[in-house]
Amino acid sequence: MVDESAGKPTALQVRRRKRTALIAILSALTLVVVAAVIAIVYIGSLATTFDTKTQKIPAAFPQESTRPSESAPTAPDGKTPINILLVGTDSRGATIEQAEAGIPSDQRSDTMLLVHIPADRKSVYLISIMRDLWVPIPGHGSAKVNAALAFGGVPLMVQTVESLLGQRIDHVVFMDFSGFKDLTNAVGGVTVDVKIPFTAGQTSNYHFDAGPQTMNGDQALAYVRERYAFPDGDYQRVRDQQNFIKALVGKLASPQTVANPVTVANVVNELSPYLTVDSSLNAAAVAKLGFELRAVRASDIVSFTLPTSGIGWSTDGQSIVIFNAPATAALATALAKGSMPQYVKDNDLTNGN
Repeated sequence: MVDESAGKPTALQVRRRKRTALIAILSALTLVVVAAVIAIVYIGSLATTFDTKTQKIPAAFPQESTRPSESAPTAPDGKTPINILLVGTDSRGATIEQAEAGIPSDQRSDTMLLVHIPADRKSVYLISIMRDLWVPIPGHGSAKVNAALAFGGVPLMVQTVESLLGQRIDHVVFMDFSGFKDLTNAVGGVTVDVKIPFTAGQTSNYHFDAGPQTMNGDQALAYVRERYAFPDGDYQRVRDQQNFIKALVGKLASPQTVANPVTVANVVNELSPYLTVDSSLNAAAVAKLGFELRAVRASDIVSFTLPTSGIGWSTDGQSIVIFNAPATAALATALAKGSMPQYVKDNDLTNGN
């Protein structure tokens, strides 16, 4: 036996210390495993919520022969650009179900955005397409761009946008405006820097002073939908929509939101029932894209409107937004070549238009 008076532990003491250390290590490992299991169950439950509560569009895209080719990898890691067509509507009821199936209906898109995500995933471009833009609709002559949904459902709407910009649409997302409202509430409100003060007489009597304002869901919905309060109508409404989306993304991407599982769960739970997406946009695809964009902040989002030539009248007497073909062709080239930063700089679009 070792002499304890010499300061050396006995064999029994060594065994006890080893056992204590082993218990501590096993306890720590157990906690890690339990935490991992909880995380997996939590993520799995969110995925289940998204996949079961969103509606799917079984045939969102036109015939392959009519579409732009798939983008070649342009990033060292093999990633390609992603284009998402985001459509805001008043309802996704019976008429939208017809539109999803490619059946003509009286459903028209109220808001349309092309979300372009470059291959490097360092920025996001939001390109608003004015709903009254007078454009060629394949097989139907010229009409307002939002009529494509009524003429031939989602596939024709996708084909129309693809033909305008020469870009392949990878995903389609319809969002009911009620979901927009609930999403705002789920993150505890969104602070927006209001550029032009106005009263939303179109949808409510909410008044918005110039400067930062924190909006709840009802206020946000009134803010993004108003157009009659402005001299240039839909142009300012589109600017306000872009302004709000940037503020919302900033809130969603903030550490306070991302690190709060309750808030994240509320966002997924509240928003999912109001989304209709193409069948390939499942929870796994959303999670993958979200991870790739984890470093993007509101300052990395550039928003502007598809080039136009002002307003006018169609031959049949409709008030329209005039399509600017040469300027749109320049944008299409920038999208195809991956030179959007230069395009934004050359056209002074850093702060929108």
